Amino acid sequence: MGGHATVMGRIRAAAAPRGRGAPGGPQGRYRLDVQGALINETLQVANYSAAAHIVAVLAVAAMLWSAVSHTYLICLVGAIVLLVGATFGSTMAFRNTFRRDVSEAKVRCAYRVSQALAVGIGSAWGSMPAYLMGHPDSSTRYIAIATTAGLISDAYGVGPIFSVSLALVLPIVAGAYIGLFGFEPPTGAYLSVMLTVYAAFVIAITWRTSLLSYQRLLDRVVVQDQSQTIGLLLNEFEEGASDWLWETDAQGRLRHVPARMAAALSRPLATLPGLPLEDLLASHVIPGPGAGAAEELRAAIARQVPFQSVTLHLRTDEGRRHWTINGKPFLDRDGLFAGYRIVGSDTTRSREAEARIGYLATHDPLTGLANRAAFQEALTAACGAGAEPHALLYLDLDGFKAVNDSAGHSTGDRLLEEVAGRLTGLAAGRARVYRLGGDEFALLLPDADADAPLRLAAHIVAEIGRPYRIDARHVEIGVSVGIAWTSPDAQDPAKLLHRADLALYSAKNGGRGCWRAFEPALEARMERRRRLDVEMRRALQDGELELHYQPLVNLENGRVAGFEALLRWFRADEGFVAPGEIIPIAESTGFIVEIGQWALRRACSDAIGWDGLRVAVNISPLHVRMPGFHADVAAALADTGLAPHRLEIEITESILLDQETVVLENLARLRDLGVRVALDDFGTGYSSLSYLTLFAFDKIKIDRSFVRDLDTRPERTALVEAMMGMARAFSMDVTVEGVETEEQCEILRRKRCDTAQGFLYSGARPAREIPALIRSLEARIAGDGAPRIQAA
Repeated sequence: MGGHATVMGRIRAAAAPRGRGAPGGPQGRYRLDVQGALINETLQVANYSAAAHIVAVLAVAAMLWSAVSHTYLICLVGAIVLLVGATFGSTMAFRNTFRRDVSEAKVRCAYRVSQALAVGIGSAWGSMPAYLMGHPDSSTRYIAIATTAGLISDAYGVGPIFSVSLALVLPIVAGAYIGLFGFEPPTGAYLSVMLTVYAAFVIAITWRTSLLSYQRLLDRVVVQDQSQTIGLLLNEFEEGASDWLWETDAQGRLRHVPARMAAALSRPLATLPGLPLEDLLASHVIPGPGAGAAEELRAAIARQVPFQSVTLHLRTDEGRRHWTINGKPFLDRDGLFAGYRIVGSDTTRSREAEARIGYLATHDPLTGLANRAAFQEALTAACGAGAEPHALLYLDLDGFKAVNDSAGHSTGDRLLEEVAGRLTGLAAGRARVYRLGGDEFALLLPDADADAPLRLAAHIVAEIGRPYRIDARHVEIGVSVGIAWTSPDAQDPAKLLHRADLALYSAKNGGRGCWRAFEPALEARMERRRRLDVEMRRALQDGELELHYQPLVNLENGRVAGFEALLRWFRADEGFVAPGEIIPIAESTGFIVEIGQWALRRACSDAIGWDGLRVAVNISPLHVRMPGFHADVAAALADTGLAPHRLEIEITESILLDQETVVLENLARLRDLGVRVALDDFGTGYSSLSYLTLFAFDKIKIDRSFVRDLDTRPERTALVEAMMGMARAFSMDVTVEGVETEEQCEILRRKRCDTAQGFLYSGARPAREIPALIRSLEARIAGDGAPRIQAA
């Protein structure tokens, strides 16, 4: 009975209330549970509140459709619909999370998501009073004011979390204040005072309601916890879903055996009472290293002492089972040893789950390959002191993203499994294969001669490049491989991986579908890239970057039609750095956007003194994809005073591949400004006639590759003529790049090409030389008897 007394003592201790201000009291002990309950209640009302926002925004749009900008209303409706959709999605994602285990990370994530969505919805609605309260139409103003008042009161309806209510209301209140600036005094001031009182009242009531909700949920959590604790303690010595109570007598024979224990042993219940525990252990304990626990159990029973957490590995008809048992001897009325009371639990599932978790911690669940964590451990071991030499093969699949995007993620996953199988077959007995994530793999090849990794890499490129058949779909991809070796100067795992990555980068640049081994020159090139990146930023600040300009000449009348701006960087220690070297670096780091902003202003400023000539500026795809690109162009024009029609923005076809909405919107905004837009390098890369239907370009620029041998190869002339005919059909001008000879110029003139650009006229020159360049071209053509060049 001593055990029962102990249990009742624990029950009384668990049921006793703690002081709310004491450490470990409900405020601290139950904080996570209360926060989880707050989030759960918020989730319960979130969908209704979100649906109300949908109804409200549609009603507002319908009422104001004839009075307010359609663009604004569509954007408002779109923003609310997207945010409400995100709310619905978040509600679905979290719907069961806070009914079970609650963790700090989950609560923090849910709070941040809720607050972010509230800020987003509040900000979207906040734009309405800011935009419409000052509207000249009184009905529109009344609708805006009434809607704003209703939205502020929605603080009561978004749930019991005060920070979420505040995140929703404050942007709306701020928008209302902005809108009230448009009212005539003193009406605006009076309404501002009323808005302040109303908002303060709503916020105060919401704060009080949140406090009451928190206290209510805290009380409920405390009561539930105490009830659960008492119930668990009372059931500890009773038969349950996974634990059971059984006894032995003084001779070690079983008695009071529950049915669940018999079922776990796959034995009839009737055969267990009276069976010596020793016989049970002998018939079911699995021999081997794990049998030591059974010996400890026998020793404890022989000494008649308690035992705890003894794990037995048992053999049953259902397979291998794992039990954990705790036992305590009890005495009879005379104080003599009467046997043991034992609590046992079948921990097979938990042990299997732990083993599965351990496996997943070091293996990729999709392919079954060792994962990045296992790779880092193996890489550290391979670079450790005394380790045998290793070669690291770093792999990246070529073309996988295209397959994944076009055929779907299911096909992509199947393809990764097939790739993993081929790599495993190639590495069998020689190397271990790792999946690092996405379409990246690695192989560690131990104790290999210098040529073995190269041969393996060649086999990998050939094998991975063979076609795949997945669900009747023919799929082809490739792989690029970078190879590096452990060496006295590469005993650090990070350095070894860096070298393999450099080699992989070299393979990618070498045309993909190939392998490259690390060599010191790769590090030198990467170091130069890093140095140029740093120095290029300083050069822009110090004014060392400059624009040179190459003329575009009108072939019909000989006049200079404009200039194209080209980036130049002169370094004192090496002269001009090739644009083909610095632009990819700037593209990869995003610095190209700052260069583009600077180039727009510089080109517009230089062109001011060119007597009406146009200036063309090449813009990076990264810059054009930014929502604020059109604003950068507008700011450059406003700051310099250049007329919009004198600026021409050149973009390449690759930017239109994904038909991104933001790109087309930027181009449309440029067209609205009056800025010309040209499609550069036409006829190369990803050329498609469909691009010409996406946007009405002002010009196409035919790449210089079509001009080479133009006077000796008729097929090139036919191609250029076809492109010019197509451009004329779309009412677009045509500029041909790379014109270097009079013969090429004459052919293009006969084909009615609009403008030409190339070394026949001039290379790119600094802005200070442009006036002299124009005079020089004019004098040259006048001397040749050709049409006199003038500044158009």
